Amino acid sequence: MSQWGNEAMTAARRALAEAVRASTGTTNERLVEAFATVPRERFLPPGPWHLRDAAGARVTADADPRHVYADASIAVDLARELYNGAPGTVARWFDALAIAPGDRVLHIGSGSGYYSAILAATVGPTGHVTALEVDEPLARAAGENLRAWPWVDVRCGDGTTALPADIDVIVVHAGASHVRPEWLAAMAPGARLLVPLTVAMPAMGATLGKGLAFVITRDTAGWRAAALSFVAIYSMVSARDEALAATVGQAMQHGGWDKVTRLRLDSHDKDNTCWCHWEGICLGTS
Repeated sequence: MSQWGNEAMTAARRALAEAVRASTGTTNERLVEAFATVPRERFLPPGPWHLRDAAGARVTADADPRHVYADASIAVDLARELYNGAPGTVARWFDALAIAPGDRVLHIGSGSGYYSAILAATVGPTGHVTALEVDEPLARAAGENLRAWPWVDVRCGDGTTALPADIDVIVVHAGASHVRPEWLAAMAPGARLLVPLTVAMPAMGATLGKGLAFVITRDTAGWRAAALSFVAIYSMVSARDEALAATVGQAMQHGGWDKVTRLRLDSHDKDNTCWCHWEGICLGTS
């Protein structure tokens, strides 16, 4: 047992869960309970920890694991600038996806596995999570860290090939330049996809980008789409074409992302209903 005691750790996790509830306004009790029960410290290197949040960067005073239940990004590999993202931000993504018990989830960019565990706790043992991570050491670590959730399948993969089928929820946990057709093909009727569309920001480093996270839903009428939030996130190398990313950047400069309502896959010429128009795919207004 931790020297800080089970009661103290339970209280720290519950405090984070209630902060997530307050910041997101979620009514998904399964999601709240996931944050209240999944031990974040299991997925991080030993403390003291390097944290980043709205107040800036800091290092915890000691290795008390209660520190990791701040709404902050925490370094997983400081030398490579790899961080476990802030719970409040990721919780907003998960809440928007209406994840339910029994859902089949594909988590692309699982890192060391913390948010795959949150997804697993939300869907429960009647559901399933496929966690994909392109970095082999991180994928191995995630496999060890997620042993307590046997309904999680951890794989090393680039997130675009050999994807499972009939998925209810896809979380792309990295910045893409465009919506990949492989993700759409993996979605069951009614499925939801969260994807950050980003533009590379050289001043932030070659692997980071800024953009917008979109939720795309497959329904009987086609594909609904909506912008969810701004995002700064690591880039997904296998899902980037910088010429297409430039189109995202131009669309963002013109604004209007709040008017996006649909994803079009039909061949058409660009017109005034196209917010971001790529060849063969388009985010547009009604």
